[in-house]
Amino acid sequence: MRRTPREEAERWLEQARADLRGGEALLAAASYHLACFVAQQVAEKALRAYLYAQGEEFVLGHSVEVLAARAAQYDEAFEELRRRVAALDGYYIPTRYPNALPDSIPARVYGARNAEDALGLARETLDFVSARVSRIPKGSESA
Repeated sequence: MRRTPREEAERWLEQARADLRGGEALLAAASYHLACFVAQQVAEKALRAYLYAQGEEFVLGHSVEVLAARAAQYDEAFEELRRRVAALDGYYIPTRYPNALPDSIPARVYGARNAEDALGLARETLDFVSARVSRIPKGSESA
């Protein structure tokens, strides 16, 4: 049985919520660089959820900024969100690879404040998207 756009969106939102809990655990464990990366992933998955809810079948790319801009084509309010959360894209690669940082490693560069801020932006994105997806009638084929 094929999922409706809303059902597919709910799957992505569920995973984003689980990832957010994981990011918070990483923050508590002082794995700040990984918490930053997971925050980017939460926002990415939430934005993908919204695009799936709109009936898109293939949502490609990893950029929070680009995904939010695509979402703004359906709802202009995403443009303001895009401006606030675009910085999360800076956590996609350099938080994971030593060669992305000159003369250091991610585990030394990212601190608690980075992780707290990133997780706050991820939570904002997830809440924003969840509220909009919840307005889509269950069983609808598109918004």
